[in-house]
Amino acid sequence: MTLWTTMILGRLAQTTLVALTLVTVCFVFVHALPGDTALRIAEARGGAEFLNLGKAQQIAEEEGLNRPILVQYGEWVGRIATGDLGVSLVTGQSVASELWQRGKNTLILGIAGWLASYLVALPIGIYAALRPHGWVDRASSFYCVTMASLPSFLMGIGLISIFALSLRWLPPAGFRSWSHLILPAATLALGLSAFSIRLIRDTVREVNGNFFITFARTKGLTATAALRQNGSRNAAIPIVAFAALQFAAVVDGFIMIETLFNYPGLGELLVSSMLARDVPMVMGAGLVAAIGYGLVNLAADLVSILLDPRLSHRDQTRAALR
Repeated sequence: MTLWTTMILGRLAQTTLVALTLVTVCFVFVHALPGDTALRIAEARGGAEFLNLGKAQQIAEEEGLNRPILVQYGEWVGRIATGDLGVSLVTGQSVASELWQRGKNTLILGIAGWLASYLVALPIGIYAALRPHGWVDRASSFYCVTMASLPSFLMGIGLISIFALSLRWLPPAGFRSWSHLILPAATLALGLSAFSIRLIRDTVREVNGNFFITFARTKGLTATAALRQNGSRNAAIPIVAFAALQFAAVVDGFIMIETLFNYPGLGELLVSSMLARDVPMVMGAGLVAAIGYGLVNLAADLVSILLDPRLSHRDQTRAALR
């Protein structure tokens, strides 16, 4: 077994442990919520008008909700070991199929918002770094402080008010066409770019002050050419690592953004499942989110090691094992 394989297997083991911890926390939180789980499920299935104690007792018997908590948890872990996520307590549909559909929608939104943020952040951050204290640098600082201080739901409400309600250019909610993706993706992009612009600006400025850039400039290269030829890989390492962390962490924003825009993704599913006490769906969504987060971070680690120009192949392998 190679050292790279050992490193990857070690990171995957860490991801598995984190995923198991997260779903355990989700399981505890759902059962710690006030109220009867069977009553909530009965209400989610048929509505408040069909809710009665007899129906709730029937559901508790059918789904095994009256069994000890540890027994229910152990049964779920046993099914996961065989690759079975179970079925929804509300819809009776397969948890895996529902997560697959909702996960695709969340991935589309995440990629759209993440890419849009860096299409804005990269040129602005690099330009501000190459021309410090200029008007672009000052304007981007004001933009970053403003956007970072605004909660995502306020930005979303503002975009809905302007582009959906006032101008009527875009639909305010749902996901029936690609036009429905613009407002939630823009909300996500505004929040992400507020942090990435300053990181890119500071990273490029630091790299641009190194001796190898100064030496390249003495040979007649422009600042942009010197950075592109001699400093791009150095600057890319922290930017790639931060970009991966942002992409993995946007799951936090999905819960707010998807709920606000009624977007059918994992965030909206997680909220509705928590309210309905749909334990298998909540734990399945938590498991998918944790595994996705771990895999994105693993990919970022590998890319960062391969990009580092200071390391030889042997050094890269040793760095990966740290």
